[in-house]
Amino acid sequence: MKFGYFTLSDNRYPDNPRTPAQFHLEIRDQSILAEKLGYHSAWIGEHHFNRRGCVSMPSIMLANIAAATTRIRLAPAVVVLPIHHPIYVAEEWATIDQLSGGRVDFACGRGYDSHEFTPFGVDFQQSAEQFAEGLELLHKCWHETGEFSFHGKFYQCENVDVQPKMFQKTFRPYMASFSRFSMGLAAEWDWNLLLAPFATTVLFGNLGNAVAAYKEICEQKNKPVRKVKCSYFIHLGDKPGDHDKAQERMINYITMAGMRKTMSQGGKGQLPESMQYFKQIGAALNDPKHGDFDDNSMLYGSPQQIIDSLKKVEAIGIDEVILYFNFGNAPDPYVRETMQRFAEEVAPAFEGSMAAETITEAAQ
Repeated sequence: MKFGYFTLSDNRYPDNPRTPAQFHLEIRDQSILAEKLGYHSAWIGEHHFNRRGCVSMPSIMLANIAAATTRIRLAPAVVVLPIHHPIYVAEEWATIDQLSGGRVDFACGRGYDSHEFTPFGVDFQQSAEQFAEGLELLHKCWHETGEFSFHGKFYQCENVDVQPKMFQKTFRPYMASFSRFSMGLAAEWDWNLLLAPFATTVLFGNLGNAVAAYKEICEQKNKPVRKVKCSYFIHLGDKPGDHDKAQERMINYITMAGMRKTMSQGGKGQLPESMQYFKQIGAALNDPKHGDFDDNSMLYGSPQQIIDSLKKVEAIGIDEVILYFNFGNAPDPYVRETMQRFAEEVAPAFEGSMAAETITEAAQ
């Protein structure tokens, strides 16, 4: 099992002196540090209007990181496909893949906050249908070898030759998933899967059940089971009071960074019928308290406690865990220290992890 760096760039906290521009630079430099420490990948989220995060252009951020690194995988977490034209997305990420020598792990999702849809003139209520059509056009852009035309409800084009293609000869994107709907799309398009343990625990009972549901869908559709990655919040600390600090960071993230309102209401306006399951997540976030967050949503404790939690994740068949170090308004020095401690004290317990193989060299 491999490990990656992950952030949604939450920065919307009362009296926070760190500007979004400053946080951009911290995230860039933390991603570069991740390569030096041996992490396998850097996953940077897309959010608009400083809601749940302040990075609106992960492609530009990752292109800058690509120029300062040589090995680390580059991944959006995730592209909100309905608010972008699929042809533009295909060109953009193929360009980054070419410039980086084939290091892109592309991931996209449907999105769930209408506040991020409306200013771009996209109908939130039709997002499921538009997302499904967008995936089809995206696939054509990357795989058609010459000119092609497309005639859909949301997208139309005539005789286009989309260039460049992906540098990687074998390229399989990731589908961000909260539900069986998106798991089904991942299976249909033969994509890998990206899960969020907190959400999957609310909707499926636990991470293992979510992976089992995905495998069942693949079997029903007679499709192969592909790689599954998941994200985790992490607070590494075994001193008195660290448990309370971890819980407080989670509560701050949910209540102050816009997550609770977004999940429960879908931003401005009502959730589409196809997204009513988000009400379950919203209910779980309605009144968070200390003790509400266990290792189904967050890794915390001593290095050995985190190893024990991750061994359970590994047993489920997760290919890689991407770690959200800087959530909850964590200061940059703390994030860097935690990244290094994880690489030195946790990752070596997992055979084949990139960090376990390179930490000695990185520390020199």
